Amino acid sequence: MSDPRKLLRQMFDAAVEAAQSSHCLPPHLPAPPTGRTLVIGAGKASAEMARVLEQHWPGELSGLVVTRYGYAVPCERIEIVEAAHPVPDQAGLAAARRILAMVAGLTADDLVICLISGGGSSLLVLPDDALDLAVKQDINKALLTSGATISEMNCVRRHLSAIKGGRLAAACHPARVVTLLISDVPGDDPADIASGPTTADRTTCADALAILARYAIAVPEQVRALLESGRGESVKPGDARLANSETRMIATPQMALEAAAAVARAAGVPAYILGDSIEGEAREVGIVMAGIALQVTRRGQPFAPPCILLSGGETTVTVRGGGRGGRNVEFLLSLGVALNGQAGIHAMACDTDGVDGQEDIAGAYLAPDTLARAWAHGIKPRDSLANNDGHGFFQVLGDSVICGPTLTNVNDFRAIFITA
Repeated sequence: MSDPRKLLRQMFDAAVEAAQSSHCLPPHLPAPPTGRTLVIGAGKASAEMARVLEQHWPGELSGLVVTRYGYAVPCERIEIVEAAHPVPDQAGLAAARRILAMVAGLTADDLVICLISGGGSSLLVLPDDALDLAVKQDINKALLTSGATISEMNCVRRHLSAIKGGRLAAACHPARVVTLLISDVPGDDPADIASGPTTADRTTCADALAILARYAIAVPEQVRALLESGRGESVKPGDARLANSETRMIATPQMALEAAAAVARAAGVPAYILGDSIEGEAREVGIVMAGIALQVTRRGQPFAPPCILLSGGETTVTVRGGGRGGRNVEFLLSLGVALNGQAGIHAMACDTDGVDGQEDIAGAYLAPDTLARAWAHGIKPRDSLANNDGHGFFQVLGDSVICGPTLTNVNDFRAIFITA
């Protein structure tokens, strides 16, 4: 039998490698135009996407992309700007303004290549004229701790923005716009990846208001006025300004999970993908996955051990405590508490961008003896879970997974290895 920890880490590394721009971007490049080629974009993977594009582009180009602090890579013709994630900052605001200025005055002979990946919602921040950055920062913080899904959060963001929800593509008109997307959202909806700056939006201001009410998020009067008046409405399907705009999905969570499954099977362990778009509270998903793993162990259903259960998507955390957070480590800690030291079950949960929550830690590893080792350190697992302190819990045990910036992002990787 393969060493569980080593195999799970190999699978995570394969999932990340499958979503690297060097593999998945070149086949999707459009033909050069008769006019200018302008490259813009935002996201944790956007700088690496820009570098790969430069290496494979046959003609002239210029542009600017904004990425997370620490995720920049050297480019020769495309400027790379770093900004804050997950709460936006002044650097992201300045970059967004510059990008909008760059696309002004383009012609039908010009081509805009837009490089979009997860994280772009905060990195490409440009509030509506009625709002300022501080308002967007406060609302973003509230959404992040509310338990709202990524789709719900991005609906609100689109309707408070001057650049998201198709507005960037509309500003490029009449140029051709080709958006290359690395998906980090459940269901791979282009409107939800970085809040869809180049994608038509079917949601409305009324939807955004309903989400704010659902999670009891208080907003300033100018935000409510913007949404209630409809002035914050995004660009809708059928808008003529988007007629020459297309999106190409170059990497997805499913692709990453399939690569991980292939590593497991090559090691002689059957692997099953339970879903690439699983959402919900991280701790609740942990409980459900524990129930499935126990059924495999005790009943051989729905799969016989040994096997590996894979899943992806984006869970949420409703913050109740003062811990260091991380939705993947929260899932893993909840899974461990529910398994209660069951023999023969190992797991790993990591964010494919290398950052789980706001920590430069990708995730963690869980073993059958994890709870026992925690108790030996005087740590109470249920207390750590109640305090949203998954990172603190696993770091003390030496079970954190640290890989540094991966330069891609296809969301969560979860693997449960049932050895017997």
